[in-house]
Amino acid sequence: MGTLFVGGALTLTLGALAYPSMLGVSQASTAQDRIIAQTQWGPLTEQDRDFVVKVRAAGLWEYPLGQIAQTKGTTPEVKEAGKHLIDGHAALDAACRKIAPMLNITIPNVASPQQVGFVNTIDSSSGQQFDSNFANILRVTHGSIFNAIAKIRSTTKNSLVRSLADMANDTVLDHMTVMEKTGFVNFDQALFMQTTPPKLPATDLTPPAPQPGAPMVVLTPPPNPTSTPLGIPGENNANGGGAAPAAGASPTVG
Repeated sequence: MGTLFVGGALTLTLGALAYPSMLGVSQASTAQDRIIAQTQWGPLTEQDRDFVVKVRAAGLWEYPLGQIAQTKGTTPEVKEAGKHLIDGHAALDAACRKIAPMLNITIPNVASPQQVGFVNTIDSSSGQQFDSNFANILRVTHGSIFNAIAKIRSTTKNSLVRSLADMANDTVLDHMTVMEKTGFVNFDQALFMQTTPPKLPATDLTPPAPQPGAPMVVLTPPPNPTSTPLGIPGENNANGGGAAPAAGASPTVG
């Protein structure tokens, strides 16, 4: 059960998370390098758009796990890893909310059904089992997405996506490192999960599209953030879409 769930969580991070019905495209019939828009920052491809959505979706389940680790982690190292999740994903969330409207990308407000279940499963464990589940699953997911970020960074022709990939690369490397420092990571298991993810139905992997008019969820930075915000020369909308800061991952009215 635990092994299957770890594999499912891995697939969530790597699966295509766009909204084809809203965007008028079919993921099954289009190539990821197909250009879907010409922007002043360079052409935008399917995989560029999916990457922005994936980064946003990652924060919607990893940020809450960071908060949970603050209260349920049993060692200073696990609690510290949780702090890094909160700090890093708050900054990435702000970056996604900033560039998504600039590139006309629809981003989710809620994690996928499987991602929500993933958080609930981690939260249901306690003691050292919580520490182990937390460290191993997060190490697997970050280790896998690390390679995907490198591909985006090396191939995208869009400068906004390239900047987000730079930021995501630094954040994911940091998160991998703090998970390893907990001492709970099983590297043999992590490598197996990274290289043999199971296939899950698209409905399990896709976060629901935001409801029309719904306030945007904002992942609030910690009191003393250390992650560097994404800077865009000449950008005017500093908080991406006008959403006001919210406590935790609660929605706010923009």
